[in-house]
Amino acid sequence: MTDHTLSRPAPNQHRFLWPLMATLLVFGWSSGFVGIRYASEEAGVMLLLFWRTLLSGLILLPFALAIGPRMRLRAVREQMLFGVMSVFLYLGGFALAIEQRVPTGLVALTADLLPLAIAALSQPVLGERLSARQWLGTAIAVAGVLIVSFDSLSFGTAPLWAYGLTVGSMLIFAVASVLYRRRRTQHMPVHQSLCIHTLTGSVLFGLCALMQGSLVPPMTRDFAVGMAWLVLIATFVAYSVYYTSLRLFPVAQVSAAIYLSPPVTMLWAWAMFSEPLTAAMFVGLAVTLVGVWMTWRG
Repeated sequence: MTDHTLSRPAPNQHRFLWPLMATLLVFGWSSGFVGIRYASEEAGVMLLLFWRTLLSGLILLPFALAIGPRMRLRAVREQMLFGVMSVFLYLGGFALAIEQRVPTGLVALTADLLPLAIAALSQPVLGERLSARQWLGTAIAVAGVLIVSFDSLSFGTAPLWAYGLTVGSMLIFAVASVLYRRRRTQHMPVHQSLCIHTLTGSVLFGLCALMQGSLVPPMTRDFAVGMAWLVLIATFVAYSVYYTSLRLFPVAQVSAAIYLSPPVTMLWAWAMFSEPLTAAMFVGLAVTLVGVWMTWRG
């Protein structure tokens, strides 16, 4: 797939293409919980992220070299920068915050407010103005996320800088998303850029894991299952669909789908690990669906 083929689809294609892309995006984005649940019991967060990004990059490498245009040094350097922002600083920042005892529910809520930051940046950076209806839909979607997350919220005893780290990580990914959208005409194919992003992240995560101990993975079934889930679904499906969608649709529309991740994650937890569902989760899901629908329709 070359750059000039990644133009906006015709209007009659939007009706079918975007719902499919949004479904895959929510499926992939929310499924990361499953892989983390399996693998985090067997390894530290940095070791887990090292193997996730290394395996993802190595699997993509032969395809990146054999399929698509020749990767030039300038383009590779640019994609490495995106890899530092959207993989290392984004995932690593949240991981470090959790290690510093920032409550997981608060970290998840901050991450799930990513679409709000992207919506705020899309107008000054991209000139993609949201209508009043879209801003109302965004506010409703945020309310739905808060309802879903309310039971798991607490403030803990982490140092103040660790709380700021969660916000900073989210904002870095928002900036990376709008910059990626703005430079879409100069992008290499998604499989090549994602390969560079993950390999860049693996080098940095590997250094962090080495500082904490060893790079040797635990040879257990749960770690293998979790890693397969994180690589195939939470990385390949989530990131590739997200980057492809950014080239085809307005960035605020794409990011709004992420509002559905918290309630869908709760459904994953119920289906895979028998975690209980509450009435608040279903209320939050309904409210979020209304908000996302208004944002898309706007």
